[in-house]
Amino acid sequence: MRVLGIDPGYAIVGWGVVEYISNRFAPIGYGAVITEKDTPFEQRLVEIYESVFDICKRYQPEALSIEKLYYQHNQTTVIGVAEARGVIVLAAAQCGVPIYEYTPMQVKQAITGYGKAVKKQIQEMTRIMLHLESVPKPDDTADALGMAIAHCHCSRSRLMGTPVR
Repeated sequence: MRVLGIDPGYAIVGWGVVEYISNRFAPIGYGAVITEKDTPFEQRLVEIYESVFDICKRYQPEALSIEKLYYQHNQTTVIGVAEARGVIVLAAAQCGVPIYEYTPMQVKQAITGYGKAVKKQIQEMTRIMLHLESVPKPDDTADALGMAIAHCHCSRSRLMGTPVR
């Protein structure tokens, strides 16, 4: 199974493609889409959409795993992230990629076995599972790889993410 994990944002969108075969993980590609803060917001959304569309076409994932949006303290930030998440979902849908969303607790449970694990624990387990020398930077990239791993673990269990319709 080939899964594209996405850590949504509008300044940085982390992405990671993971291959999962016979309970083994292999990183296929990963990185971050970084938009400049001085760029008009609508143009940032265009850049995110085009980049995710290109990633989907290049890597041909069988699923996209994305974090379920939850309310943060800053309403302005959550609205911008929701809009970026919308163009990410649109790009994947236009490529025919099924989309699944997971809560942070589901991701933590799938990767570490503990739903209240801290970010560093998740990133270190992701590094170990993918046999990487170091945790990918920026953190958004490591988080995206973790999202992909979580879908692989959850896709055959009761933790299965919610399909985005």
